[in-house]
Amino acid sequence: SRGGAPRGSRAASSSRAESSADRGLLLLLVLVLLEGTVLPLGAASSPDTSHQDPQSGDHNSGDESHHRNESKKVFPVLSVDYKHVKVPFEISLWVLLASLMKLGFHLVPRLSNIVPESCLLIVVGLVVGGLIKLAGEKVPPVMDADVFFLCLLPPIILDAGYFLPIRPFMENLGTILMFAVVGTLWNAFFIGGLLYAVCQIQPANQTGLSLIGLLPCLLFGSIISAVDPVAVLAVFEEIHINELLHILVFGESLLNDAVTVVLYHLFEEFAGAGTVTLTESLLGVISFLVVAVGGVLVGAIYGILTAFTSRFTSHTRVIEPLFVFVYSYMAYLSAEMFHLSGIMALIACGAVMRPYVEANISHKSHTTIKYFLKMWSSVSETLIFIFLGVATVDGPHSWNWTFVTVTVILCLVARVIGVVVLTYFMNKFRIVKLTTKDQFIIAYGGLRGAIAFALGFLLNKDHFPMREMFLTAIITVIFFTVFVQGMTIKPLVDLLAVKKKQEAKRSINEEIHTQFLDHLLTGIEDICGHYGHHHWKDKLNRFNKKYVKKCLIAGERSKEPQLIAFYHKMEMKQAIELVESGGGFKLPSAVPSTVSMQNIQPKKPPPTKPVDRALPQLPKGREEEIRKILRTNLQKTRQRLHSYNRHTLVADPFEDGVSDLLLKKQKMIELEKKMNTYLTVPAAPASDRVPTIQVDLASPQSPDSVNVMDEFTRAGQGDEDQGLMMKPSRKPGEEDRAKDQQKLTRCLSDPGPSADEDEDEPFLP
Repeated sequence: SRGGAPRGSRAASSSRAESSADRGLLLLLVLVLLEGTVLPLGAASSPDTSHQDPQSGDHNSGDESHHRNESKKVFPVLSVDYKHVKVPFEISLWVLLASLMKLGFHLVPRLSNIVPESCLLIVVGLVVGGLIKLAGEKVPPVMDADVFFLCLLPPIILDAGYFLPIRPFMENLGTILMFAVVGTLWNAFFIGGLLYAVCQIQPANQTGLSLIGLLPCLLFGSIISAVDPVAVLAVFEEIHINELLHILVFGESLLNDAVTVVLYHLFEEFAGAGTVTLTESLLGVISFLVVAVGGVLVGAIYGILTAFTSRFTSHTRVIEPLFVFVYSYMAYLSAEMFHLSGIMALIACGAVMRPYVEANISHKSHTTIKYFLKMWSSVSETLIFIFLGVATVDGPHSWNWTFVTVTVILCLVARVIGVVVLTYFMNKFRIVKLTTKDQFIIAYGGLRGAIAFALGFLLNKDHFPMREMFLTAIITVIFFTVFVQGMTIKPLVDLLAVKKKQEAKRSINEEIHTQFLDHLLTGIEDICGHYGHHHWKDKLNRFNKKYVKKCLIAGERSKEPQLIAFYHKMEMKQAIELVESGGGFKLPSAVPSTVSMQNIQPKKPPPTKPVDRALPQLPKGREEEIRKILRTNLQKTRQRLHSYNRHTLVADPFEDGVSDLLLKKQKMIELEKKMNTYLTVPAAPASDRVPTIQVDLASPQSPDSVNVMDEFTRAGQGDEDQGLMMKPSRKPGEEDRAKDQQKLTRCLSDPGPSADEDEDEPFLP
């Protein structure tokens, strides 16, 4: 027993030693791991000893092997390399911030109803820029001109061009071009010229405004005069203005890009050269036409290429949306490469490709294009307003009260004068006139935005030493139009009771009547010999149907009429809405691919009791007899019906006087009893004093005119004119003679134009 106690103590001590050894190994492993995470940081901060003096290298050659073993790096478990992911990480943070802000604004309905979303986003940008500034960090140059024009602007314009309402846009194209071209030129020269005059009034030694020349003022006027499509979209979509005003202001903001681009490059070149000649001015006018028409042609070419490519994507549906996005972006970049209007290229590309692409791609691809464009444009719009606020905090500013105040006032005055004067002339040619309320909303909705800021940011400070003052004035005008006009336009629309947009779904009935009126107006223009826009629209539709659709649309869809295509679209839309609302029947969860959808039937409803027919079923012989009787009598009724028009109504029998009124009423009652089987409406007393009404089926003064009084007197004589009567069947010979008589009567009922009719008689009396 004594020998057993030492053995137990030795076993316990050996177990404790093993446990302590395990703990030591574990602690050593943790230290090694920590050393692996710390050593890379130390190695990164340690000086580089590889490049040494060759003499010292020879002297210390014996120590290198010793230090190489000691400084060997352990495999890093965790390391940080922020520079490697800095750019995409910061872009993701900005996009996440923009999305969260957009989500948060709509969670507070009171705030979003009072303040427009664009104003709130600019405030967020100001706050973020201020926090970065307070932290002592450098504000990133987020509002760079290349980033704006090449990355942020194209999605917004493509979304607007692809879903552009073509019909109202083309119907108001003349008005839109007047506002976009003439109105923008007026604003640029009015603002630039008066700003130059104000700058020359100021003393030269106090503010330095007198140093600004005429060309820099005109360049600034061309930058600040254009209406911004991003700001217009952001504000007008929230107030739900009617379609006419929306398409006028938004169309102007899209098409004035060509004028802005030409004026900007023109005055920039002139300011650098210092002199302007007549030849350069004429070249500037030609440049405007080249920029505008060239941008449209580039966009149309890429749109046709997109449609033609989508013709062959029936086997690879996954990449169908990719062609739409890539071709559109290529159109924008190609236009910018040649200094054409990239905005007009995107608008033309989206408008041209849409009808053909939607006929070729699948419904899933159409949904992908729709929601991806909406998402992309929404994120870009949000980032633009946030970046505008950040750039305001960052940029160097040069505040001048006189220049900034005069710029804001001149922008308002020039916009009002331009809209009122142009509308006065355009209302002389418009069918739907623009009222005073409409003119006020158009003038008040001329918002400025980030395009003006980006153009001002592109100015070279060597040629324009007042660039900082220009940027400050541009930012002030943008903030005034977005905050003041953007916040007050919605209450003003409600106060003035301006017609708002009606969310009405298009029906097949509306489409039928729209096409009917188009064909009717085209026919009227052809008859009158006037080649208006309906005539050319019909020619374009015929050319599109005969040639273009066959090349750009695959399969039988190219021969499908427009009405049938619209019906299929409405049918698909209603089916999707029915399934989403839960109104349709539920399909089986797992259906084999070999089973046709036609074999999947809903649950049969419980059998209902048979309902008796309202009319008893007739034998075929009896039905044929009834059809024959109706055909014969209805044919006679058609022959007895006479058409009346204002050429044959020589006089009104009720205009002779009031004295014979009672007598006429009595005669009318007597004739009504005799004419109860007639379907003709007019009836008049057989009086000598009542003038005779001559009725002709074809033309006035025809020898086969019908005397209404004679018809009245023969009302009770013949048996054949007693209305719809069932008569006994005739013999075959009599039926043939009756048919010949009917044919003869039918031929004589349309005698054609009279020989003695005056050919010089006007069509309308």
